[in-house]
Amino acid sequence: MEGGKIGRLDIPFKCLPSFHLHKVINMHTSEFRPLDVERIRKDFPIFATEPPLAFLDNAASTQTARPVVDAMDAYYDTYRSNIHRGIYRISEQATEAYEHAREKVAQLINAPRTRQIIFTRNTTESINLVAHSWGNANIREGDEIVLTVMEHHSNLVPWQLLAQRTGAVLRFLEITDEGLLDFTQFRDLLTEKTKLVAMGHVSNVLGTINPIQSVIEAAHAVGAKVVVDAAQSVPHFHVDVQQLDCDFLAFSGHKMCGPTGIGVLYGQLELLEEMPPFLGGGSMIRAVERDVSTYAELPAKFEAGTPSIAEAIGLGHAVDYLTQTNLAAIHVHEQELLKYAHQCLKEIEGITLYGPSAPHQKAGVISFNIEGVHPHDVAGILDTHGVAIRAGHHCAQPLMKRLDVIATVRASFYLYNTVEDVDRLSEGLCRAQKLMTRRK
Repeated sequence: MEGGKIGRLDIPFKCLPSFHLHKVINMHTSEFRPLDVERIRKDFPIFATEPPLAFLDNAASTQTARPVVDAMDAYYDTYRSNIHRGIYRISEQATEAYEHAREKVAQLINAPRTRQIIFTRNTTESINLVAHSWGNANIREGDEIVLTVMEHHSNLVPWQLLAQRTGAVLRFLEITDEGLLDFTQFRDLLTEKTKLVAMGHVSNVLGTINPIQSVIEAAHAVGAKVVVDAAQSVPHFHVDVQQLDCDFLAFSGHKMCGPTGIGVLYGQLELLEEMPPFLGGGSMIRAVERDVSTYAELPAKFEAGTPSIAEAIGLGHAVDYLTQTNLAAIHVHEQELLKYAHQCLKEIEGITLYGPSAPHQKAGVISFNIEGVHPHDVAGILDTHGVAIRAGHHCAQPLMKRLDVIATVRASFYLYNTVEDVDRLSEGLCRAQKLMTRRK
């Protein structure tokens, strides 16, 4: 390979740039019934409050299901204790509940082994773990890390810091005007210098569903590892790490009806075994001498100190809740809301929508701006009408610059949202537009 170029025929782009949906989402469409949203909403006490709330900021953090809270309360009320150490009944009960949660997460994403599931605080910590532990050991000066312009800061800043530590080079995959990744450019970005590709499965701003399996195949063809930020995908549709063949995958509990303070890192077994610890302390050791230590087996090697026990237990019950509800049904429900929202918002004069227009290329996230109205003003006015949305740069400032805006308004949907929520959003936007126009 001369001049850092690879012949295009050497890279398996058999489904790029036009990709097949089944390579992105395993829908299992024959295995679900439509959601009973009215029943689901009863599991979330916040929707019984007055005035009624249309919660449309699910890409930031979802509401927590009552069974999740009940499970955490049961831990605190009846068997509160530390894990893996106590030789007494409630400690063993807590250990069993904690490790059972790990088993549930492994089953959710079809991890081959439970010990490939590492509990962290959130997606951000999971990615930082990879950047420090794998990155420091494997990235050298001149190596290239390929990112996209649509990345959340949590999948950008850790790689910037790694590049600063090592002398590696960051390269960026741009997007088309439609909000899709420019895969003609991706062919040229991948070279023998590429050691890592880090990419979000779903954009938290545009909702773009990236054909991550094809990305992984192409990256592996040049010997690069792949980190998948799955914070916006695992909560919304079925993700199979064995089918994807990703090297690392990260997501958070608070975006999937679970508690804050708990996240997940999945990694290929041989990579995790080779990686040095991220944090040192109790629990992650096998033996400690005065000047040297040996480390515990996976997953303990990466779970130093007392972990988030109640939160892990809560995450396990959140997995139960989503599994019983059915992720395929959740995805279809979100798609229906997304299509309806697109129809409603397009009727509002002066509105600009960002991201793909084709539903099969987009998750339940819709970002937009109204001409002449600042996104923060839109959010404030909607709040007075009981509609909670997000306004700002959404921790994606490079993407804002690509869109040539300082911020956007973002509405994001989940299993408990309704058509009425979308109607209230649309009505509130019309009011905001009229109010701000009169003030001018």
